Amino acid sequence: MAYKVFIDGEAGTTGLQIRERLEARADIHLVQVDPARRKDAGARSEALAEADVAILCLPDDAARETVVLAEPHGTRIIDASTAHRVAEDWTFGFAEMAPGQRAAIASARHVSNPGCWSTCAIALIRPLVAAGLVAPDAAPAISGVSGYTGGGKAMIAEFETGASSGSFLYGASQAHKHLPEILKHGLLSAVPLFVPSVGDYAQGMAVAIQLPGLGTEGMASAEAALSAAYAGERFVAVVPAESREITLIRRSSKPGLRAARAAGASERHEPAGVVGARQCGDRVGDAGRGARQPRQGGVGRGGAEPQHHARLRRRGGP
Repeated sequence: MAYKVFIDGEAGTTGLQIRERLEARADIHLVQVDPARRKDAGARSEALAEADVAILCLPDDAARETVVLAEPHGTRIIDASTAHRVAEDWTFGFAEMAPGQRAAIASARHVSNPGCWSTCAIALIRPLVAAGLVAPDAAPAISGVSGYTGGGKAMIAEFETGASSGSFLYGASQAHKHLPEILKHGLLSAVPLFVPSVGDYAQGMAVAIQLPGLGTEGMASAEAALSAAYAGERFVAVVPAESREITLIRRSSKPGLRAARAAGASERHEPAGVVGARQCGDRVGDAGRGARQPRQGGVGRGGAEPQHHARLRRRGGP
């Protein structure tokens, strides 16, 4: 029996890629609305009634409206927007985040899809907080670089037509939409400092988190904590800190899967370390975001060379 899936917002960047992956599967039947009626509440309600599962690839407010429309039908929901990522009655869709999380997702009626930045940050921070290596109130510093497709159709068009080039920082005013989920699901009590950037390449990201004061023994403990957290996971591999790419976690770059790396570095001049995460391949970014976020805080573009991953270094290193 084929499961019936309705993608609400299939015309957007995220929806198009999800549809492309699902439509070739024999075990899934896509429920679709006439394109001329895709914004019609009645047509969407009919599709929700027919579907077993609805995937919402919409802006936050539109996603909330669809959840209300789906309520009488009992349709199971996967929401790719940020609307429900910290809601108490929703299950956070990060299967490797904690023991039992995969089973909770499988049985949940409402699942919120993690954000791209928060996937990497939570993958690193949560195990270290749980192990007592990072205090919940430490407010760690997070930085990273992401491909431009996370900015949606408008940003994709800018880069692919040549209207934009080079890399730039954004979010310096500390109002990034992923911070609430990083705070909650990273088991933090203080909001971290987060300054992301966009690179001049399509997809994939690398995220780094500074861990001051850990030293050699602390970094070894961090590696052990990450290894224990992801032991036996199909899509997570823990790589020794002394490896050439100075990485600890690498998640698969197979299509449709989040990818993350955690990175460490050897001891040099300061008792500090860096852990980082890499997300590979085809992550599209937050659903419904059709234009880039404003470059907050007056931070402009740099002239960085295009790169598909970042080499993460410990402070004081080469």
